[in-house]
Amino acid sequence: MLHSFLRLGSVTLLLGLALAACQSSEKTATTTQDSTSASTMSASITKVAFGTLNNQPVDLYTLTNDQGMVVKITNYGGIITEIHVPDKEGKLGDVVLGFDSLAGYRQPNVPYFGALIGRYGNRIAKGQFNLEGKTYKLPINNGPNSLHGGTEGFDKKVWTAEEVKTDSTVGLKLTLVSPDGDQGYPGTLKATVTYTLSDNNALRLDYEATTDKPTVVNLTNHTYFNLTGGTSDILGHEVQLKASRIVPVGADLIPTGKLQDVKGTPFDFTTATVVGQRINDTKDEQIKNGGGYDHCWVFDEAGTGLKSQGMVYEPTTGRTIELLTTEPAVQFYSGNFLDGKLTGKNNVNYKKRSGLCLETEHYPDSPNQATFPSTVLKPGQTYTSTTEYRFSVRK
Repeated sequence: MLHSFLRLGSVTLLLGLALAACQSSEKTATTTQDSTSASTMSASITKVAFGTLNNQPVDLYTLTNDQGMVVKITNYGGIITEIHVPDKEGKLGDVVLGFDSLAGYRQPNVPYFGALIGRYGNRIAKGQFNLEGKTYKLPINNGPNSLHGGTEGFDKKVWTAEEVKTDSTVGLKLTLVSPDGDQGYPGTLKATVTYTLSDNNALRLDYEATTDKPTVVNLTNHTYFNLTGGTSDILGHEVQLKASRIVPVGADLIPTGKLQDVKGTPFDFTTATVVGQRINDTKDEQIKNGGGYDHCWVFDEAGTGLKSQGMVYEPTTGRTIELLTTEPAVQFYSGNFLDGKLTGKNNVNYKKRSGLCLETEHYPDSPNQATFPSTVLKPGQTYTSTTEYRFSVRK
């Protein structure tokens, strides 16, 4: 009987061990499945209401790629409100300046945070230009000049939005029809800007425009970047630009009409240089005129193709941006006119040099400068431009 009991006990023990092994195997399989699911996040785009303006609905779109990078864009002004990218520890952080609400962007004197700029990015002297024998007058909104398309530029318009998705990207196509005479510019201009977020953490902006009358066009985006995630200013960022010349300006920030070599000046970013290293060198006339960096750098190799033209690196987080564009130049702006009067996301106060801009563009005041590349668009032509910001980390 004792022998039978021991044999029965052995069988019971074996069955118990087998059952435990089976349960352990199921738990392992479940854990593996959950881990796989987390590492293969699928790209997505979602939409929520963001408010209304003149009885037009304003929405906020969230683009997420399969790496977990997040970009939020509203169809009001085509504004990029948030960009979340990882640091060298893998922690996501929001690296652009902005507000949590539409009301924030509608405040007076908001300096174009994240917005699409048009019809003409940058300054036009005395708010006027001549085209085919006719003088066109624009709103004066920056000293004696017209800046970024006027008082009601593309940054203050509600764009028509269309979601776009492929196997490896998610995007948002924005369309705006600017009527003849809008802010003084001639011709009915149809503009489209497509934001595309890819799986390699690149945000691409494709611009197109057509007109029914000769006009001038210079579209760009005015996002303020801070790769620390807003924990400090941008003076510790390193910038490199493949540009050995700038467009020098007078005290009114209008181009002199010539180009200036950057060698031996605070404007030499041909090798990676800390932004704060020479930004306060007011012995330099251009630093004095701009209150820091607020100038157009002319790329050494500019053409029709998309080229890598610059890099921004923030050493404490390891975050980087590689700048690629088809444009001949970039306005590097160091946030000199931020004055601490605006409080943005997460209750952060936007003080002087809280962010930097890389506004890819044609030169400022080109309509009044015969030697600058032309920004004239005629009927039958299509304006095209592409800029891409590639985010990564250095460890």
